[in-house]
Amino acid sequence: MKDFLRWLKGLAHWLGRGLDWPLLIALGALMGIGLAVLDSAGGSGLVMAQGARFGVGLVAMWAIARVPILRIRAWTPLVYAISMLPLLAVFVLGTGKYGRQWLNLGFFYLQPAELLKVSMPMMVAWYLNRVPLPPRFSTVLVAAAILGVPTALVMLQPDLGTAVLIAASGVFVLYLSGLPWWWFISAGALGGSAVAVVVFAPMSWFSFLRPYQQDRIMTFRDPDNDPLGAGWNIIQSKIAIGSGGLTGKGWGHGSQSHLNFIPEQTTDFAFSVLSEEFGWIGVALVLALYLFVIGRCLWIAVESRDGFSRLVAGATGLSFFVYALVNGGMISGLLPVVGVPMPLISYGGTAAVSLLAGFGLVMAARVHRPVHGG
Repeated sequence: MKDFLRWLKGLAHWLGRGLDWPLLIALGALMGIGLAVLDSAGGSGLVMAQGARFGVGLVAMWAIARVPILRIRAWTPLVYAISMLPLLAVFVLGTGKYGRQWLNLGFFYLQPAELLKVSMPMMVAWYLNRVPLPPRFSTVLVAAAILGVPTALVMLQPDLGTAVLIAASGVFVLYLSGLPWWWFISAGALGGSAVAVVVFAPMSWFSFLRPYQQDRIMTFRDPDNDPLGAGWNIIQSKIAIGSGGLTGKGWGHGSQSHLNFIPEQTTDFAFSVLSEEFGWIGVALVLALYLFVIGRCLWIAVESRDGFSRLVAGATGLSFFVYALVNGGMISGLLPVVGVPMPLISYGGTAAVSLLAGFGLVMAARVHRPVHGG
């Protein structure tokens, strides 16, 4: 019996080696909340499917966390190249509601763009780790090409929301590399100008967009302009968020979701279901967990001893922040609807697996820190 217990203890130690437990516990809590929301919004079938995907993602996270970070750095160009192959294949073999965003592999649908959320910051960090920092203008141009090509391909699918997130992950690596502040101030000014154009420019300026994209702009401007059509999603989402109050209506008792007023209630608008059923207390808990995950990633980045680890861990945390910010702004009408899920809350396979794999990189940076800069 003692030998068996000793064997179990050794197995537990071997399985847990390489994992950052504070980060893993926070992620586990978010996954548990996400499964509870999916059970209420979509039933046990979705819970089983999403639970299986979480399982695959956790195995990927565990496997990546056990690989020395310097070996991951050496493999980065290959990982980036492999992730580009399905992104190209989707233009020939892909399917989707508004274009070609998915590959039907028979037993599941793969969204190739999600893979770039992991490989993009890795590749930009790999390149910047090989040059003097802060980066020069020529270095920034090369990095812009690394992140610009796949971002453009994703936009052509078209998938504007995911393209923005992929680009942001690469931009965060540039930010953490010490790029001068005025670069980002200029980019912020351009972004503000773009928002002003979206809000105030006549719709004739957007004739190059597809009809559903034009509807999203019109809805962002004034959801009440077409309350039973394009504006329905945002109006019902805001009703659900507001009706939850402080403590919510209770798990499984959300009228907006169970009467099917909320569209895409298991994917893009899953956080609206959470807001209605768990109220502001539930929302505050989820946001606190998000902030902890982001802060833990940034702390690991600060503690890292080599440039590649620091850039990847920091960019992963900041990208996670953007994912939550965009979805939260989208469901509350503060940002246009761009089809970005709430991380670990919304239903989705490739997104969940790629996200957990990215946190595996963060854990590898934490546990396998090189003694020298490398």
